[in-house]
Amino acid sequence: MFFFLSKTLGVALLPINLLVELGIASLILMATRFASFGRKLAVTTLVLWALTAFSPLGNFLLYPLESRFPPWDPSRGAPDGIIVLGGSVDVDLSAAHHTPVVANAADRLIVPAELARRYPNARIVFTGGTANLLPTSGREADYSAPILENSGIAKERLILERESRNTYENAMFTKQLVAPKPGQRWLLVTSAFHMPRSMGIFRKAGFEVEAYPVDWRMGGRDELFSFSNNGASGLIRTDVAVREWIGLVAYRLMGRSDDLLPGPVKD
Repeated sequence: MFFFLSKTLGVALLPINLLVELGIASLILMATRFASFGRKLAVTTLVLWALTAFSPLGNFLLYPLESRFPPWDPSRGAPDGIIVLGGSVDVDLSAAHHTPVVANAADRLIVPAELARRYPNARIVFTGGTANLLPTSGREADYSAPILENSGIAKERLILERESRNTYENAMFTKQLVAPKPGQRWLLVTSAFHMPRSMGIFRKAGFEVEAYPVDWRMGGRDELFSFSNNGASGLIRTDVAVREWIGLVAYRLMGRSDDLLPGPVKD
């Protein structure tokens, strides 16, 4: 049920979709006896669209997520394993063209190769199935594996988890697959904005991991008050941030995370 709601109600509440829905509703209302309210809703929708597309709103929503976990400190020693979360490869496009198609967050696939070279004894785990509401035969792990292998990671070092549909299942299925032992150190590689939610879920699952954020969407605090001159990029930035905040709230309410905004654990 949670997965179904996240792919229906959750998607409907994302800024880009919500603005389209409000715009359509305003047009329908203007053709009825509620035309006055429809015109007001249309104006409100236009103002919200401008704020979402060009104002620093997306930056303010994104910055607390991306700055929550600092870069990983290698001085503490080599990790025993490296977990890479899916979300980079478009499964449907990859299946259609019979080749991996990287659509988002390419850093998630680039960084593990460098880590694998630096730590030759670490196990490499890629976790990702399909996030489609209607399941297909394609699995992200199957298309991501060749990319990782071509970047220099030996096939025998790769462990593929190909059944998960979301971050919660990433954590649960990966823990079952690798059976981490007490005292082992595992890195978690995912986008910086996605790291708080991911860390909260893995901790709740009883899998202690260390954050290795990648794929930043902001340069830092200096961009907080920056206005966008590209409406599309502003909308996408806001959409990404809102999706994460919705996920954080939902997972906290579901008891799949112990904190609304998980952060580093103090030594």
